[in-house]
Amino acid sequence: MEQISAAYNHTFLVNRLSSQLIFIKDNILNKRNENIEPVTTALLLAAGTGSRLYPLTKNEPKCLTSVNGKTILGRMISNLNRQGMKRLVIVTGHLEQCIRDYLGDQIGELKIEYIFSPLYKTTNNIYSLWMAREVINEPFLLLESDLVFDDSLLDEMVYPDRIALAEMQPWMNGTCVTINQSDMVHEFLTDEMEPSDEIKHKTVNIYSFSVDSWRKIIKGLDIQISAGNVNTYYETVFADLISDDNLALKSVSFDSKPWYEIDTLEDLAMAEKIFPAPSNIAAKTAIQIKPNAFYKQIIHSVVSPRKQAGVLNVFK
Repeated sequence: MEQISAAYNHTFLVNRLSSQLIFIKDNILNKRNENIEPVTTALLLAAGTGSRLYPLTKNEPKCLTSVNGKTILGRMISNLNRQGMKRLVIVTGHLEQCIRDYLGDQIGELKIEYIFSPLYKTTNNIYSLWMAREVINEPFLLLESDLVFDDSLLDEMVYPDRIALAEMQPWMNGTCVTINQSDMVHEFLTDEMEPSDEIKHKTVNIYSFSVDSWRKIIKGLDIQISAGNVNTYYETVFADLISDDNLALKSVSFDSKPWYEIDTLEDLAMAEKIFPAPSNIAAKTAIQIKPNAFYKQIIHSVVSPRKQAGVLNVFK
C-alpha cells in the first residue's frame, strides 16, 4: 500500500512540475513578444482552382468572388491597408492574370508582388507556401484567399508567431488544435486522430511567423516537397514542429466577431447572410441558393436574441 501511495505521489509531483515548466516557458515567450513590432508583410495563397465554387470560378479565381458587392480579395486588401501592411506577396495559379489586373502593383501604401505556381492544378497549399521560401525573409502574416472576416480580427494577429482559432463546434471539420493554460498551441489534430477529451479549436488559416520560425518551417517544407508530398497541407509541417517543441504559436481567438471560409456555393450564401452589403451598395447576391434545414438552423442561431449581435463562430 505504501509503495502504491509513493508511486502516486511521485507521478503527481512529476505532472505538476511538468505543467509548471510549460507555464514558465510560455510566459518567457510571451514576455519576449511584448516589445516586438507588428509585421508589415503579408503572404496570400491564391493559387487554387476553386472547383467547388464552379461555375463562379470558371472565368475568375475564387478570391474575386463577390460577397454582397465586394470581392473577397477587395475586403482583404482593405483590411491589410487598415493594419498598416507595406508589402503583400501573392502566390497565384488559376487565372492569375485576373488577380494582377484587379490589384496591379500597389494599392494605398501596400506594394504587391506575385509568385506564379505553375503546378497549381496538382498541388496543395503546402507547395504554395514553399514557393515563397526565397522571396520572404522578414516576419509575415499568412492568409488564405477564401476568408472573409471582421476588420478588427487581425488586430492581435499582426504580431509574430500567432495562430487564429475558433472553438470547435460539432458541425466543423478539418484541422484543429489543442491549447495549454497559457493559450499556446499544444498539439495539431486531424479528423483521423483518436477522439480526445481536451477542448479543440478550429484553425482559421491565418498565421503570423517570426523570421526564426519561418526558417524552421522552410526546412520542414523542403523535407516534405523533396519527398514528393506536394498535394498535402502545410499544417503537416506545423504539427511536426510543434510536436518536436521547435515552434511556439500563441492562440488568438476569433470567437468574438464574424468570419467565414468560402469553399462552396452554400458557403457563399451563408457568407452573404453574415456579411450584409454596405449601406451604400445595393445587395446583389452572386448566386441564389435555398439553404437546407441545416443551414436554416445555423442562420437562426445567428439572429437568435440569446446570442450577442454580430457574434458568430465559423461553421466549418
